[in-house]
Amino acid sequence: MQTFLIRNINIVNEGKTATADVLIRDEKIEKIGGTIAVGGSVTEINGEGKYLLPGAIDDQVHFREPGLTHKATIYTESKAAVAGGVTSFMEMPNTVPPAFTLELLEEKYETARKTSLANYSFFIGTNNQNAADALTANAHKDRICGIKAFMGSSTGNLLVDNPLVLEKLFAESEMLIATHCEDERIIKANMQAALESGRALTTADHPVIRNEEACFESSFYAVQLAKKHGSRLHILHISTEKELQLFTNMLPLKDKRITAEVCVHHLHFTADDYPVQGNLIKCNPAIKASHNREALWKALLDDRLDVIATDHAPHTLAEKQESYLKAHAGVPLVQHSLSLMLYYVKQGKISLEKVVEKMSHAVADCFQVKNRGYIREGYQADLVIADMNAPFAVTKENILYKCGWSPFENVDGQGTPFEFPASITHTFINGNLVYGNGQWNESLKGQRLLFDR
Repeated sequence: MQTFLIRNINIVNEGKTATADVLIRDEKIEKIGGTIAVGGSVTEINGEGKYLLPGAIDDQVHFREPGLTHKATIYTESKAAVAGGVTSFMEMPNTVPPAFTLELLEEKYETARKTSLANYSFFIGTNNQNAADALTANAHKDRICGIKAFMGSSTGNLLVDNPLVLEKLFAESEMLIATHCEDERIIKANMQAALESGRALTTADHPVIRNEEACFESSFYAVQLAKKHGSRLHILHISTEKELQLFTNMLPLKDKRITAEVCVHHLHFTADDYPVQGNLIKCNPAIKASHNREALWKALLDDRLDVIATDHAPHTLAEKQESYLKAHAGVPLVQHSLSLMLYYVKQGKISLEKVVEKMSHAVADCFQVKNRGYIREGYQADLVIADMNAPFAVTKENILYKCGWSPFENVDGQGTPFEFPASITHTFINGNLVYGNGQWNESLKGQRLLFDR
C-alpha cells in the first residue's frame, strides 16, 4: 500500500477548518500537522486551496444485491458512492430474498467483501413473522449496524405492523432499530379516496396519498414504543414539519436514545418539482410541499435532525417511466449527495463544518462506528479531497449508477443539467487512493464496519 503525504490542505474536522499536512500510511491517518518527516517512498499531493473532509458515511442505501441486480449491484453503487465522496455505507434488507436471517445477511457481507469499493455494513430485516430471527443479531451487535423495521408499506413482505411483534422488537433489541415510518392504514384510505375520484392519478398525488399525517402517526408510535422500552431508535428519512416536534436538540447526540435522519432529496426537491421530474422523484416517504423542506433545513441546522443520508434507491428508467401507480418508488442519489450539500455551502445555506458533522461525525457517533468518521491520528484513512472551485454538470457520461440516470440530468424540462459548483477530486478508503482525478485503483476492496457496542 502506498504512503501519501497531503500538503497544505484545509482540514475540515470537528467544527473547525485549519491548514496543515496529513500523512497517510498503512490504512491509517498517521500524523496531522507539525513537521512530517517521511522515510522511503511517498506520494505527495498538493492540497493547496482544496479541502480535506472525512469520508461521508451513508446510513441508508439500497444496492439491490442479491435478486434485483438489473437495477444495481454492490460493486456498481459502491463505485458511484466513492466517486461522490461516500466512503462507507449501510445497506437495507429489502433485496431478494430479504435479509431476514444471519445466514442471508452474511451472504451479503461476503459479496461486499469481494466487490465493494467502499466500506460496508448491512441491516438485518424483520417482518410480522420473524422478529425472533432478527433479534439473533443482538449477539453480533459489534459487527451489524442495526435492525430495520418497515413500519409502513414497502416492497415484498417487509412490513411490520403487528403491535405484538413491534413490542417484542423494541423490548428485546440490544442494538439500534432503524424505522421507515408511514402509517399503512392512512395511506390505504388516502389511496382509496384518490381512486374513487375517477380521474387519472399522477405523481402530484403522491404527497397527498402518503401525506404528513401518515408520517407523523407512524413516527409518533415508534417514539412511544422506544420511550416505553428504552430502545435505541433511529427514524429514517424524516420528510414533514409535523414530525419535527418528536425530536430534541437538548441532549448531545451521544446521549440521545431517539435520533432522526434527513435525506438530501427532501432537503432539495419539493412538490413543485413534480411537473418537471414526475416519477423520477417518486419516493417513499414522498417529497412534499415546500414548507416541509424549509422546516427540515431549520431542524437540521439546530440539531433536531441528526444525520444526512440518501436513501439511494435505484430503478431502471423503464420502471420509472410507467404510469404513476405502477412506477417504482426511489431515487438514485449516492454519487451526488455530498456534491449537493457542497452546493448548499456555496449558497450560504449551511457551513462546510456542519456538512462534515452531519454526513460523517454524527453518523459515526449515532451508530458507534469504530475508528471512522473523523480526521484523527490513528483512525482509518477514509478521506475525501474537495475542490470548491471545480464545477461539473451531471450528464449520462459521468453517471456511475447502474440504472444510468439521475434527476439532476434535467432541471427545467428542457434538458438542462444541474451544475454542481464543487467537485470531489480524491477519495481514500482505508488509506488506499481508490479514486483520484478520474482515475481508479480497484485493487483493494472496502472493509466491514465495526461498532463500539
